[in-house]
Amino acid sequence: MRPNPILLKKIILFFVFCICIKYSIAQPSNDNSADTLRLIAQKENIIMPETIVKSENIGPKINTEFDELRPTISADGNLLFFIRQNHPFNTKYNVVPNSQDIWFSERDSTGKWSEAVHLGYPLNTTEYNAVFWISPDNNRILIRNAFIDGDYFGNGVSMCYLTKYGNWSKPQMLQIKNYDKYDRGNQYGATMANDGQTLLLYMSQKEGSFNNDIYVCFLQKDGTWSEPKSLGKKINLPKYNEMTPYLASDGVTLYFSSDRPGGLGDNDIWWSKRLDDSWQKWSDPVDLGSPINTPDWDAFFTLDAGGEYAYMTTSQDSYGASDIVRIKLLEKEKPNPVVLVDGNVYDAKTKKPLSASLVYETLPDGTEAGNGISNPIDGAFKIVLPYDKNYSIRATADHYFAISENLNLDSLIKAGYKEVHKDLYLVPIEVGQVVRLNNVFFDFDKWDLRPESFIELNRVVKLLNENPSIEIEMSAHTDSRGSDEYNFKLSDNRARSVMEYIISKGIDSSRITSHGYGETKPVATNDTDEGRQLNRRVEFKILKN
Repeated sequence: MRPNPILLKKIILFFVFCICIKYSIAQPSNDNSADTLRLIAQKENIIMPETIVKSENIGPKINTEFDELRPTISADGNLLFFIRQNHPFNTKYNVVPNSQDIWFSERDSTGKWSEAVHLGYPLNTTEYNAVFWISPDNNRILIRNAFIDGDYFGNGVSMCYLTKYGNWSKPQMLQIKNYDKYDRGNQYGATMANDGQTLLLYMSQKEGSFNNDIYVCFLQKDGTWSEPKSLGKKINLPKYNEMTPYLASDGVTLYFSSDRPGGLGDNDIWWSKRLDDSWQKWSDPVDLGSPINTPDWDAFFTLDAGGEYAYMTTSQDSYGASDIVRIKLLEKEKPNPVVLVDGNVYDAKTKKPLSASLVYETLPDGTEAGNGISNPIDGAFKIVLPYDKNYSIRATADHYFAISENLNLDSLIKAGYKEVHKDLYLVPIEVGQVVRLNNVFFDFDKWDLRPESFIELNRVVKLLNENPSIEIEMSAHTDSRGSDEYNFKLSDNRARSVMEYIISKGIDSSRITSHGYGETKPVATNDTDEGRQLNRRVEFKILKN
């Protein structure tokens, strides 16, 4: 059998490279050249064979003789948007030099990318076009330019939503306070955190400048965005260009492009960790080094939620002027691990999928940690949750009450990237419907409400305030362990505690009753821990609407 020439070449290069590294470390040049010092500093990056060649061209289905630029990868790693420059299919091809339109490709279960497709109108217009961000649920994209009902308005960013027909809605601009005060330079761009409520922008306040700073804006309760706020002096250096930020799924690791001192050439990719919630305090930015950075201009760094691979543009060994590649990151270059939660939203009565908004909050404080939406066709959703906290997750839709779910991640802080499936249910507000309250908590053998229960019960209060004719029965249930008398007493006291909390919030006592059923109404077997846990529950039933 003939040897594989490509494999043989890699093996030879590996051994030659190792010899060179060993020699360079043992015998540094007398002039302390920058290349030698950098090689010594990075020796831990290149010891293993799998870390020597880390760059992988993602293939001719995406990369062509044209420029492929600005990759944006979905959290699950299966959807890729990018710019293709000067292609004949582009909207303004032959009208303006360097036409840039949005193209996309999808990856199948075997890891193969589909033939890239031009996105078309209304996302591709006669302006320069780009996708800046994909939501974890793949149901929203943030695009370049400000649009009002699909009509071009000027510089800015706009959101598009996946419709029930499988296409994208007309883009609608984000209302950012005093945006024009900050965007006066020759470049601008954006990205969004996976929480859907933190927006990062790069732009310059100086007229005509190419030296950008990076800013953050926050989603307000009225749907607008706060005034841009600088990320501070460690990220934004005077007289240098900071641009193309990417905030990893952990919400704290920032990758950005900069021409600051210490890089390999022109703009390099740097990374830094956010140290608190002020967005002003960051760790010292670190250059990611070779092969992520080259002597050329490096930018447009993006990751999937797993943080295993970076996607970038390179002109090295490309099919055309520039190609999209993926690069395997070293452990020290990766963000903190996260959990990707996927599932579907269903009508609890009909079991049909629903289009709904998603909210997730941290427990016990009830702080909203992020948002999402479910697919209008099949109710599918995805959210990304950082470790070290506990979360309550629920869907919301008109004329429904959500059965919330909880995820306890504070005990898994050292775990790696995980994917968890969890479906969500919405109960129609109808007489006879029963709603399980998953986030009502008591200590063992007690009926005093724990503080983290108040978030869930306040939703019941809100339901009753918004629907003044509704009357409910609050019930509590136990598993089969313990005597009948004990279980009835415990469940009755727990149901009473919940009722008294709701009445204390101003709900008339005539609209709510309580009842403890002990172990008499199981919903699962009592022979397993999982079944017993399902049987220990608090519910309410709609008696009158």
